[in-house]
Amino acid sequence: MGATAGGKTGVAVHLAKALGTEIISADSRQVYRGMDIGTGKDLDEYTIDGHTIPYHLIDILDAGEKYNVFEYQSDFFKVYDNIRSRGMIPVLCGGTGLYIESVLKNYNLPNVPEDKDLRKLLEGKTIEELEIILRTYKPLNNNSDYDTAKRAIRAIEIAEYTKRNPLCTTSNRNLNSLNIGILFDREQRRQRITARLKQRLENGMIEEAEGLLKQGISYESLEYYGLEYKYLAWYLQGKITYDEMFEQLNTSIHRFAKRQMTWFRKMERDGIVIHWIDGGLSMDEKVGEILELMKK
Repeated sequence: MGATAGGKTGVAVHLAKALGTEIISADSRQVYRGMDIGTGKDLDEYTIDGHTIPYHLIDILDAGEKYNVFEYQSDFFKVYDNIRSRGMIPVLCGGTGLYIESVLKNYNLPNVPEDKDLRKLLEGKTIEELEIILRTYKPLNNNSDYDTAKRAIRAIEIAEYTKRNPLCTTSNRNLNSLNIGILFDREQRRQRITARLKQRLENGMIEEAEGLLKQGISYESLEYYGLEYKYLAWYLQGKITYDEMFEQLNTSIHRFAKRQMTWFRKMERDGIVIHWIDGGLSMDEKVGEILELMKK
């Protein structure tokens, strides 16, 4: 695990190759087909020396469909059990803290229904107003995921439901996990994020968004997925210029990375041990450190 642009995929793939195993994704947006560049799937990284590492929970839905942590947890355990039944140790890789925590702590998650009355009450409120409402609840919301009004309203809906029906940890699925974090200092992280954004734009991220629109995905649906897709939707509608899109998106990704790290630190405070590895090490050094930790 770790912040965006931290090279998690590469480390996971090389580790999986060393262990002869498979990868399970923990990313809330990589589940969608056709959303490759904007979500940073980096699928080419899964092939090393002509050998492709099998991966799971990537490209399992069409863009426009909805997916949540309840469904993720269920899908994760199906894949996990399958891999374990074949005698392998799965490698979980991703940056969506809520998804990771939902399986490590095995929350007994309810499939939260829509609350039409609450949605009507919240309709028309700004992101800032919705964020203030969210902060009145306990910190169980993944605030990296509510950068659109729809997501914020859904987060409040879930928070209100779980306030009345508290999350609990079940005892029948306790995973024995070794938790690895890839860490860069703040300035290195900033440089990597900006460089990767430039690279994604050069590699066709705008064209990817245009392709989704041609497939029938609405601007509103594109905005729902947040970050890259939100700002690309605004740019393609002519609401902002290219330069404004780049600057605003770059700033938002930096803030997103900061929130990711805040989430992981909270996981540590809640008792999940994370072994942080210097992102500046060579790939062999990173994998070597992880293998040594596994032996211990």
